[in-house]
Amino acid sequence: MSILKKISNYWLCQILGWAGLAGLSALLYVFIFKEEINLERIEKILVMIGGGILSTHFLREYIKRKKWMLLPNEQIFSRLVFAILITCIINSLLVMAGIEVFNLTSENRLDITTRFIANILSSGFLVIPWVLIYYFYHYIETNRRQQLDTLKLEALVKELELKTIKSHINPHFIFNALNSIRALIDENPGRARNAITELSNILRSSMQAEKLETVPFEKELNIVKDYLALEHIRFEDRLQIEYQIDEDTLDQPIPPMMLQTLVENAIKHGIGKQINGGIVKVISDFRDDFHELIIQNTGHLNGYGNAGDGFGLSSTKNRLHLLFGEKANFDIRQVNTELVEVRVLIPVAKNSYRYDQSYNN
Repeated sequence: MSILKKISNYWLCQILGWAGLAGLSALLYVFIFKEEINLERIEKILVMIGGGILSTHFLREYIKRKKWMLLPNEQIFSRLVFAILITCIINSLLVMAGIEVFNLTSENRLDITTRFIANILSSGFLVIPWVLIYYFYHYIETNRRQQLDTLKLEALVKELELKTIKSHINPHFIFNALNSIRALIDENPGRARNAITELSNILRSSMQAEKLETVPFEKELNIVKDYLALEHIRFEDRLQIEYQIDEDTLDQPIPPMMLQTLVENAIKHGIGKQINGGIVKVISDFRDDFHELIIQNTGHLNGYGNAGDGFGLSSTKNRLHLLFGEKANFDIRQVNTELVEVRVLIPVAKNSYRYDQSYNN
């Protein structure tokens, strides 16, 4: 086995392929032509196999040197036809030379021209299948490598896009939180200290989330609770907060900072524009095979949901598409005259506990 490991796949195929052909030739002489396998017959078969190995190896080296396998198919075809003819001629010359050297000629042999032409024709039955196998192997291998390279490139682009989106999200919510804390420093220092603790929790979670594509919903929900606690300082009684959470959804994976971005959007474009404030409600439940996230807030779309959507909504759509493709769904609508609703559907993760483990590592 150690010897086989040192042999390249090419030479392994060459040896096994031509050895198999030698065995098949012997069987034909015995069972089809009813001839005995004597030493001279074995020597002739070995000469034929030796000539085939040498001629096809020369052909392979020439193809590699000229880099034919990198050419378009229509350019390769004409070259291979010519190469097959030349290889058959070389193989014929090698076989005839071997027969002369080892004195394997029969008494009633044909003239040299006839034998040369016959050897070229018989060589074609060996060289043509070899060329076809060699070409289609490399054709399939090249396509496989191109597909792998394409997948790697798509994964790299996806990773870069996600990192770009995250780099815009973090400063966005940090600045708003700092503004809320600044307003508290003189009025209520004790609450300001608590607010700083809440902000540090958000920052700690967001720094961990930078390394992951998804996080457990429970972790994201805790960030949102800290954020809304900070915003409640700014809005006071103008901001009402409600949670309607199915506990079974807590371990479901969602994009990091997505929920916080949508809640922040509800505050900025909803509650912040209402004189009397309003409500922000977070709902999490299962619907069929999807994890359904709903964020409701008092306010009006006023065309915002259809024209550009702003960075928060557009980044959410992009991240869902990058992570889940067409399986995920995002929708924003005016439920009634006073209530806006954002609805996200994410495919249910059957083994979602693994996200919790990776987050805590």
